[in-house]
Amino acid sequence: MKKTAAIILAGGRGTRMGSDKPKQYIEVGGYPLIYYSLKTFSDSFVDEIVLVCGEGDKEYCASEIVEKYGFNKVKSVVSGGRERYHSVYNGLTALRCIAEGNRTDPCDIVFIHDGARPFVTEDIIKRSYDAAEAGYSNVVAIPVRDTLKLADQNGFVEKTLHRDHVWQIQTPQTFDFYAIYEAYGRLIGSEAELLERGVMITDDAMVLEYFTDRKVRLVMGDHRNIKITTPEDLEFARRELSC
Repeated sequence: MKKTAAIILAGGRGTRMGSDKPKQYIEVGGYPLIYYSLKTFSDSFVDEIVLVCGEGDKEYCASEIVEKYGFNKVKSVVSGGRERYHSVYNGLTALRCIAEGNRTDPCDIVFIHDGARPFVTEDIIKRSYDAAEAGYSNVVAIPVRDTLKLADQNGFVEKTLHRDHVWQIQTPQTFDFYAIYEAYGRLIGSEAELLERGVMITDDAMVLEYFTDRKVRLVMGDHRNIKITTPEDLEFARRELSC
């Protein structure tokens, strides 16, 4: 297998959760929420992990999560940035620095995963890897179930979207390391211009789509692989993870 690494993002503040504690540290089923993503990737074939945490949380994550639960594949804990894409770039840079420190090449394939998605499975990771090994940048996704309509600024329907062509994107999102690292470098270098033009970067695949001519393939995900964002999501996770 090719050399692989995962960047696990755990820098969110969880404002929509209505909790003083960041959602990734809320206890669910006897463990902090971030534990589940870290465990799944640690138990998989992935070679190394970088954990990206919130500003000021590095010591807590290192001692109370990585060391406490024995996540030996976590080679670095780094602080995130103001936006999600800053955090991803910090994680990619950490992987580059780890390789330079070890006098080795960085990983061939990198998974980028939201730590607030505790239901990721090793099967999903393997499907993503297989697509990447075949040369495809890819994102985990599921077909939408509901009818979707495009509305104008006044709240009136403009058209009904063809449901068969619309997918809901999840993580992990998986790439050739150098391709996504260089694309993120171009994003950071042109950030001011993009903000001025109102370009909003919402996921990793969009960075690759915007700054390269590579196509991104969809890999089948799982309807359970939700991102824990609201109190209702948290209650669902508690029911599922307490069994």
